[in-house]
Amino acid sequence: MKLNELSPSEGSVHAGRRVGRGIGSSKGKTAGSGHKGQKARKGVAINGYEGGQMPLYMRMPKRGFNAWKPTKLNSVSIDRLQKAIDEKKFDAKTEVTAETLKDAGVITRVRDGVKIIGNGELKAKLTFKVAGASKGALTSIEKAGGSVEIVEVKKPETVDGKLPKKEKKEKKAPAKKAAKK
Repeated sequence: MKLNELSPSEGSVHAGRRVGRGIGSSKGKTAGSGHKGQKARKGVAINGYEGGQMPLYMRMPKRGFNAWKPTKLNSVSIDRLQKAIDEKKFDAKTEVTAETLKDAGVITRVRDGVKIIGNGELKAKLTFKVAGASKGALTSIEKAGGSVEIVEVKKPETVDGKLPKKEKKEKKAPAKKAAKK
């Protein structure tokens, strides 16, 4: 037996259908793709389309909620506060508010308020006026002899559920260019 004499057994291999080779082949003219349009073109599939049936992504239950105007709080750990006191960035006798923390460089900007988080240990006796504090933070502040006053977060007032429009700045008139010589 030689390599050129090898062939598959009779009936085991079927020749593929030659599409687009005349009407006699039963797959002539449009080659089984139908007439024109996106689906007749090469390499196009409409993802997520289920033939008019309600698609899977719309059948699944909706979850979650995006707050219309979420409160953005600065979170400051007790460890960070103790470090700032050790570096003498602010005095332990002053009342700790968002403004005093900003002045001391503990936070970069005052958002809607400050929340104290209980990571670390506090040695100084501090009085806090903040938007919130975690349970761990409350226990370590009270252990050090300090106190916490929770202040309500200040939000801009709404009119019929909408924020007031910002005042537009007046545009300066453009300077006239000097005439070319």
